[in-house]
Amino acid sequence: MVDFGRVLTALVTPFHEDGSVNYAMAEKLAAHLAAQGTDAFVVCGTTGESPTLTWDEEHDLFRVVQQAVAGKAKVIAGTGSNSTHEAIEATKKAAKLGLDGSLQVVPYYNKPPQAGLYQHFKTIAEAVPDLPLMLYNIPGRTGQNLQPETVIRLAEIPNIVAIKEATGSLDQASQIRCATSPEFAIYSGDDSLTLPLLAIGATGVVSVASHLVGTHLQHMIQAFATGDPQTATQIHLKLFPLFKALFVTTNPIPVKAALNLQGWHVGSTRLPLADASAQLTETLQSVLTELSLL
Repeated sequence: MVDFGRVLTALVTPFHEDGSVNYAMAEKLAAHLAAQGTDAFVVCGTTGESPTLTWDEEHDLFRVVQQAVAGKAKVIAGTGSNSTHEAIEATKKAAKLGLDGSLQVVPYYNKPPQAGLYQHFKTIAEAVPDLPLMLYNIPGRTGQNLQPETVIRLAEIPNIVAIKEATGSLDQASQIRCATSPEFAIYSGDDSLTLPLLAIGATGVVSVASHLVGTHLQHMIQAFATGDPQTATQIHLKLFPLFKALFVTTNPIPVKAALNLQGWHVGSTRLPLADASAQLTETLQSVLTELSLL
């Protein structure tokens, strides 16, 4: 059984003022978060601004983060694409680094039918049979939902071991949980739905908020797992304003602004994403202060 852990941080990609990748800051931030509750890092996913990174930048980030957290946390490479060929090439290259897994997003823009989605993920899995793969279903961004029936079929492929569920649908997650092996891990793709999804058999979360409250998320999940749902609920409700503030506009604009407020110089987002507005920054400052995070 593959165990990625419970709190997986979807790592931001820091940039210098000139827009180049700040690898030193990525290394420093990852090392810090590994000591603050993060079990594994998803590098170059949505939060890492993968659409505006080059494949070379992504590969360098995989290597840098792997070196920074060796022996402390696992590294999952975001190597998905809406081109099956590109996804295979990037995943093969990442696998040579000895990473712990790969995140494979549902192909975006070209809207393949379910048969095409099944063949896409199956072909990638067969190309890297020794690398554990996590499916990533986020129809709000990709324009296509990976249906539960397709996930259930894909879960039968030995190295497809998990899914990041970001549909916002508890019913869809329940359908998947009903018909897959307990070893097939379901991770919440939304911080605010982590606790509800735990109640229907999820393992943990691929988190944005863990940049700021990783230890709190660990405590919440552990409390639930050890039969203390009241404590888990208290933590969830305490963190709920932060969960919502981090998604008032397109991720990762808010979390980068929050990290910059904390003194982590992660820089701006790359265009076409824009900087946080003054109003958003003010909201984040208020929420972080309330949680004693500033």
